[in-house]
Amino acid sequence: MTIDEIRVRIDELDRLLLKIFNERADLALQIGEIKKELGLAVYDPAREKRIFEAMQAANPGPLDNGAIVRMFERVIDESRRLERIRTKGL
Repeated sequence: MTIDEIRVRIDELDRLLLKIFNERADLALQIGEIKKELGLAVYDPAREKRIFEAMQAANPGPLDNGAIVRMFERVIDESRRLERIRTKGL
């Protein structure tokens, strides 16, 4: 493959990631609404720990598990921020 061909594939994957990130955020907002109705906290450290463990167990590489955790920490942090904004009506 040429550099240009590889970059085209990266661009395709970036668009797919964008779609997935937004779909995940939408689902997080739905969970946020349910949590609000039930009076539950937005932050669920046990759930986050399970996500990190599951992603590390499923990780085929080449990213190491530390990188996987950092990436998912960021995704989850942004979902949590969005939940807080939306559930407070800001």
